[in-house]
Amino acid sequence: MDANTEKQSNAKPARRRSHTGTVTLLLMVGLVGAAYGARQHLYDSYRLYNYTAPASVVQLADQNGFQPSTRKVFFVNHPQLQEKASFSNACPNGGGEKTIILGCYHSTQNGIFLLKVDDSRLNGVTQVTAAHETLHAAYDRLSRKERQRVDGMLLDYYNNKLQDERIKSTIEGYKKSEPNDVVNEMHSIFGTEIAQLPKSLEAYYAQYFKDRTKVTNFANQYQAEFSSRQAAIKQSDADLAALKQRIGTLETSLDQQQRQITARQQDLVAKRRAGDTAAYNAGVPEYNGLIDDYNRQVRLVQSLVSQYNQLVASRNDVAMQISELSNALSTTATQINQ
Repeated sequence: MDANTEKQSNAKPARRRSHTGTVTLLLMVGLVGAAYGARQHLYDSYRLYNYTAPASVVQLADQNGFQPSTRKVFFVNHPQLQEKASFSNACPNGGGEKTIILGCYHSTQNGIFLLKVDDSRLNGVTQVTAAHETLHAAYDRLSRKERQRVDGMLLDYYNNKLQDERIKSTIEGYKKSEPNDVVNEMHSIFGTEIAQLPKSLEAYYAQYFKDRTKVTNFANQYQAEFSSRQAAIKQSDADLAALKQRIGTLETSLDQQQRQITARQQDLVAKRRAGDTAAYNAGVPEYNGLIDDYNRQVRLVQSLVSQYNQLVASRNDVAMQISELSNALSTTATQINQ
């Protein structure tokens, strides 16, 4: 009886010690989280002290429909719209972005830099870039637990539901160049460039945007400036190939007609020299008909060649427009291969 009592007595304190340890551990985790939050708040306050966002920066936040907390993250990073020379220094290699994004974010919360793009055809690229880089800053702020949850949603969408081939190709590029930051890039790309996402991701991004379609519409708008022209060039190339083939076929036919006309001409000359006037006169209408057919074919070829040359000029003009747009998005003002 005493032994049993002794065993129970030993067991109870052990359970109390385990429970107390768990409470202590949870308390420590809570204190660490609180300390991190306090440190972030102090840093944000320091960065925002006496800071007034330029009108152009405020406009970007407004146009993107940032939530108040997102505006804060954006402003904490003192966003700068820069000309190409300054931007190249702040964001070497365009910030390492593989998509049509012209900016960079300096971790952690040390700055967002955006290339100033003046070409009106590319309206939207700066807005999307601002949102893209702000999402990088937001990703930096996620707790380990939340980041694991968000990473899981992003990877599930990428592996099972992503259909956009351009974005797939972009992600593949990041896998090669920045394998440790692929999910971070997914976080920014999916949030700014894909209009429809699973409900779980839409709910997640709602904390950053009042209306995320504002950003994705901007992305579609400037991306269409490239895709529409690339589609036009593709169609022009197909039309040029078809025209070239048709012209080639007609020119081969003209060569055959020319040989036939030459043969009939020689035959008529021979009949006239032989004094066979009746045969000569009978053959002249047929000969003239061959000449008329030949001339009509020549005019058709000339018309098709003119169409071909006009289409080449039009196609080259579109290619020049793509080059101009690419140069507007290049920090070195040189052509970007499409």
